[in-house]
Amino acid sequence: MALAAALTLAGCNDSDSDKASGPASAKAPELKVSGAYIPEPTMDDMAAGFFTLTNKGGADKLTSATSDVAGSITLHSTKGGVMKEQKSFDVPAGGHLDFASGGNHLMLEKLKRKPEKGQQVALTLHFQKSRPITIEVPVKEATYKPAQHDSSHNSH
Repeated sequence: MALAAALTLAGCNDSDSDKASGPASAKAPELKVSGAYIPEPTMDDMAAGFFTLTNKGGADKLTSATSDVAGSITLHSTKGGVMKEQKSFDVPAGGHLDFASGGNHLMLEKLKRKPEKGQQVALTLHFQKSRPITIEVPVKEATYKPAQHDSSHNSH
């Protein structure tokens, strides 16, 4: 079934159909979101979002995110303890992009309502090539730490 879906998605983009026999980077992206969560925010006006984006197809770029609970969402990286806003993130062909505490993350800003533990927040991820992906993200306790990822999470 996943193969059928992948073939259907690949067929949707006629401009890429003539490149099907080319390198992996010419294939249509095949994106899947897993492990998404929002820690219950401690402030009334902002929250953070985390997830893993797995790509079994060609390269793409995460360009933005939107949600009805936030006035805006910005993309951030954290390197050496320094947080920096990013315009986009590359989603490598056949790879993954991690948004995890202490690293890359979303900042949900100008909250219209404060998400509370146990609620779900609709979040839409926007890409350069792929159609937007909307996910329901659970709000976890403020101290939530997911199980550490290892390379096996790419084998789904």
